[in-house]
Amino acid sequence: MEPPDFEAMNLTLEEEVFYPLCEEWRDGTEGSVFHLGSIFLVLGFMGGSGFYGLLYLFTFLTLGFFCSTIWAWSDSCTTDTFLWNFALFGVCVGQVLHVSYRLRSVTFDKDFQELYSCMFQKLGVSLGHFGKIVACCDGDIHTIEKDHCFAMEGKTPIDKLSVLLSGRINVTVNGEFLHYIYPYQFLDSPEWDSLRPSEEGVFQVTLRAESRCRFVAWRRKKLYLLFAKHRYIAKIFALVVRNDIAEKLYSLNDKAFDSQGHRYDLRLPSYCHMSRPELEKTDGLLQVPVQAGRTA
Repeated sequence: MEPPDFEAMNLTLEEEVFYPLCEEWRDGTEGSVFHLGSIFLVLGFMGGSGFYGLLYLFTFLTLGFFCSTIWAWSDSCTTDTFLWNFALFGVCVGQVLHVSYRLRSVTFDKDFQELYSCMFQKLGVSLGHFGKIVACCDGDIHTIEKDHCFAMEGKTPIDKLSVLLSGRINVTVNGEFLHYIYPYQFLDSPEWDSLRPSEEGVFQVTLRAESRCRFVAWRRKKLYLLFAKHRYIAKIFALVVRNDIAEKLYSLNDKAFDSQGHRYDLRLPSYCHMSRPELEKTDGLLQVPVQAGRTA
């Protein structure tokens, strides 16, 4: 059998393919606008999270794509590049306006802004979640005059959770001084942690203002409803409340001395695991009662 005659069939086995080549490299660079736009894009992609991080990100992306649009406009052969950069520039402008509007809608009064900076910002709580926390207390700031009591021993019910914003609170039990409460510490964290959501109780300590004090308070029922809707907020409060209790416990460590004037460290295993007869021998040790979760 003879092979087919490709020439007679007007077919070719190979076709020559030509690719455009760069005829001449440019002597100079693309220009300062192109490089400035690239720098803005690099800075933009270094943005963080949260509202301020998004605002930083899209601001620099807007500047970067704006410079790229100007650069593409200067070259009549880059119509598609110009259109893409202009479209991305418009998208970034819209994002900047959107984030700015949301950021403005979650701004707070000075007191709540300082509360956020001191207690919640370092834990990574977003302004959106903090806004829900502020809404739970209706944004109210309460005041205690000097020598007035926030809570009376055996009388005041435990129905809220409060944070001191200014002033100083003196905590006593049976007329004996326990410790002070300073700004941005909880007033009733041990009482809050000592009760379950369905339980009720009264303060076993007296909290008296040594100066004019201001505080923010969350009602117990409203706060538990917030926890049920937002488990993340519940975890944040559990963390800050128990950390506050630990700080109060360690502050009581300075009150424990033996008869020779040596200080006991309540955190040491050698002290915490002493047997009852051994504890009774330390008759010179200053004993601080355990009242409603306030441990010494």
